[in-house]
Amino acid sequence: MGSEPSATAAGTIDVGGDLTVNRLGFGAMRITGQGIWGDPPDREQARATLRRAVELGINFIDTADSYGPEVSETLIAEALYPYPDDLVIATKGGLTRSGPNKWDQDGRPAHLREACEGSLRRLRLDQIPLYQFHAPDARVPLADSIGTLVEMKAEGKIRHIGVSNFSEEQLREAQTLTPVVSVQNRYNVGDRSSESMLDLCSQEGIAFIPWAPIQQTDDKAAVRVAAERLGVDPRQVVLAWMLQHSSAMLPIPGTGSPKHLEANVAAASLSLTGQEQSAIASGG
Repeated sequence: MGSEPSATAAGTIDVGGDLTVNRLGFGAMRITGQGIWGDPPDREQARATLRRAVELGINFIDTADSYGPEVSETLIAEALYPYPDDLVIATKGGLTRSGPNKWDQDGRPAHLREACEGSLRRLRLDQIPLYQFHAPDARVPLADSIGTLVEMKAEGKIRHIGVSNFSEEQLREAQTLTPVVSVQNRYNVGDRSSESMLDLCSQEGIAFIPWAPIQQTDDKAAVRVAAERLGVDPRQVVLAWMLQHSSAMLPIPGTGSPKHLEANVAAASLSLTGQEQSAIASGG
């Protein structure tokens, strides 16, 4: 049992100043069906994956009302309620679904209120620890969308507010309305377009939650070399690189398989050399 992987090896991060979680979380998008649509092929395996995540020390789970839609949140409650005291569930609202792999923005205040209240019901929560605006809607003033979340926070339905798929300019606008405790943008070794956002988050004590963290690894020679030295999968090297790259980073690799989950968590215990970190950072 001593060799079992644990998310505690990643160290911890404070979210919002009062939520301390292990710095390797779980993204619950892929416990749904193909195209992030409908039920997974095996609902019990999805629930088993969630339970295994908690067993392995993960205490931050990221989801959204649009995953399924509604399927991911429902499965989380089925598998884990009543929740462990230290478990932080983060969910998101602001995207709607019309079919597999189809995503549309909806930042209207009425929609966000309906989305948040639906998430509260499905997750069986009185308050969502971290509620993130999933993506800006060009048709709706950002102040209107964020303002709705501020209202629901004042009502006690939301503890902390985060944002997703935001530019620095949009973040600054949101910060004029409310404290923003997390930013969830696409980030991986092949797409570091949010590097300046990561730096900003690090400077301001904001958690940076990279989505798609283990994509685009196969063509990176430096990743393969490190993986061969350590005798691990390249995807594990990428996660280890992220954890060492910035203390603001809170990776949330997702999977519907307990076996893949265990491999992801094992990455928290890997240690890359400074040379390997630099080679991967330079895109080699």
